[in-house]
Amino acid sequence: MKTLMPYFKRYRVDIWVATIAVLLLVFATLWQPRLLQTIMEAIIKNDQATVLREGLLLLVLAVLGIIGGIVNTIYSARVALGVATDLRADLYAKVQSLAYADVEKFAPSNLVVRMTNDINQVQQIVMAGFQQITRIPLLFVGALILAVMTMPEQWWIIVVMMVVIILVTLVAVRRMTTYFAQTQEDIEQVNTLARENLMGIRVVKSFVQEKNEIKKFSNASDELTNVTAKIGYWFAVLMPAFFLIANVAMGVSVYIVGQNITTHPSYLAAITSFISYLMQILFAVINGGFLMTFASRAVISIGRINEVMTTTPSMTYADGPVEQILGDIQFDHVTFTYPGDDQPTLKDVTLTIPAGSMLGIVGATGSGKTTLAQLIARLYDPDEGRVLIGGVDVRELPEKTLRKTVAYVLQRSTLFSGTIAENLRQVKPDAEAQHMAWAADIAQAAEFIDQLPQTYDAPVEERSQNFSGGQKQRLSITRGVIANPEILILDDATSALDARSEKLVQEALDRELKTTTTIVIAEKIASIIRADQIIVLDDGQIVGHGTHHDLLKTSTVYQMIYQTQKAREEGLND
Repeated sequence: MKTLMPYFKRYRVDIWVATIAVLLLVFATLWQPRLLQTIMEAIIKNDQATVLREGLLLLVLAVLGIIGGIVNTIYSARVALGVATDLRADLYAKVQSLAYADVEKFAPSNLVVRMTNDINQVQQIVMAGFQQITRIPLLFVGALILAVMTMPEQWWIIVVMMVVIILVTLVAVRRMTTYFAQTQEDIEQVNTLARENLMGIRVVKSFVQEKNEIKKFSNASDELTNVTAKIGYWFAVLMPAFFLIANVAMGVSVYIVGQNITTHPSYLAAITSFISYLMQILFAVINGGFLMTFASRAVISIGRINEVMTTTPSMTYADGPVEQILGDIQFDHVTFTYPGDDQPTLKDVTLTIPAGSMLGIVGATGSGKTTLAQLIARLYDPDEGRVLIGGVDVRELPEKTLRKTVAYVLQRSTLFSGTIAENLRQVKPDAEAQHMAWAADIAQAAEFIDQLPQTYDAPVEERSQNFSGGQKQRLSITRGVIANPEILILDDATSALDARSEKLVQEALDRELKTTTTIVIAEKIASIIRADQIIVLDDGQIVGHGTHHDLLKTSTVYQMIYQTQKAREEGLND
């Protein structure tokens, strides 16, 4: 509730209207049996005037109750939708503020469930809360008092009925709370499998894994179904159990009245009102029980949401205006270990990269190439040592300064649905047509963009599936260079390009971005052969450093990589 209180304050007026409306509804509901008793007594006495007067009053009371119910529902829905919308927006903003490592810790699919399913659970409990939380206690207390006033001798029947219903409810809630927690975990699993399968559908079909994927998804779906079915079984048992208890209570009441009707003729008119109050007590307890059940699920969801909202980002940035800094980079005895790993990925790395130079990075898979680049872009912070840009520790740079200085182009190109221009303006919001054309020429993307009917306003579909792998990489490079950054990191960003296109991109980068510090991570030595300096990484350590010709003489690892690739190329030519 502490998590939701700031959001409730934004809807004070709606909450007050919903509360007043529910009070009107409760009054109408409680007073109707009382008027009905008066009418029954008038009928027994053949008092037509009283029957007509009280009957009209009963009709007016019913209309007031309907109006109160409608108004309460409308304003409760407004509060619930408003709170859910604001909470979802704040949760999304919080996720955006988290460091890359924090997002990885939660897992993207997990965060999606929290922003959708968990928020929906909160919306439902808020809606039910403002419809029932005020109504249930007032209806329960009011019906209990009026029932005792109507037939004081039968108070014990009410107490016994309440005790039995509450015990049954508590047992059910205790069991279903466990199932609700399991349900959220199973929903996450189903969501994860569906997401992985759909994003990797080409791999699934290429290796004919449809049956295996269907089996995996079916197992997860069956687990969710089984847990949901158990919740359904409890609900299926609860309602008949509640009505059985109430019917037994009513049966006992009618039997007692029948035994004493000769000595207490007034019970004939009172029994109808007494039974109505019994039913109101029953429904108050039932609704309270269901509200507790839904609340238990909502509490779990609120806890999951609060876990994200209260997470302190593992990475913070210094305050300050956007500054222009030089693109020289220095690694000062840097060691880094990924969260959850036992061994460091980078070990005591010391390296200097002059501004405007080109650094090539090669090494085996898992040697730490991408990790080194991520430390420059400050996706992670080193455990030991410092990474400096322009002589300043990256941890002391304002975020906007760092993002303006460093552009990072990944091997796996990620374009967002929208248009080409919208994707390019993510880096340079004020980009005009000439800026886009200049960057596209460098990335060799202009040759296919200019052929599109809408050119830079051409649509980018979800997961950019309307572009080939090479086109996506060229668009990513375009986005990386459009702001003319001081530092450009290409993390195997030309792997999907043919040799001619890759050569043209490298020549354009050398020609147009002469003052930019370029870091190229590549599997192919041909991609970095012209670099001012090349480092060879092996098991997180620099085992070779120099130009291409130097490394051919001094680095065994570099020689092995070069000979392997040379042999492969000769084999392909043969």
